[in-house]
Amino acid sequence: MPTYEYQCRSCDHEFELFQQMSDPVKRKCPACNQLQLERLIGTGAGVLFKGSGFYETDYRSSSYKKAAQAEKSAAAGTNGTSDKKKKSSEKATSNGQKKTKAKAGSAA
Repeated sequence: MPTYEYQCRSCDHEFELFQQMSDPVKRKCPACNQLQLERLIGTGAGVLFKGSGFYETDYRSSSYKKAAQAEKSAAAGTNGTSDKKKKSSEKATSNGQKKTKAKAGSAA
């Protein structure tokens, strides 16, 4: 059963009424007892699909998706930079070890 919003044109009294869709529209204001009550058109509620096969992230806005993608790529870029630094320092260490061995071999 939906909740309807009503407003009186006479006294501007506003209220919500929980009623069936088949119930007649109310006309008499509970505050001033005038027949000036009208049902307002609401924006409705958001639709939420529940059950298997529906995921919360399926219907995200495009701005959310862009921000998530940017965050993901920024995180991947940070990890890639630290990996490159590690690899270059490992190469320098291994090159340094080879040079040391070469020097030791030439002296012997």
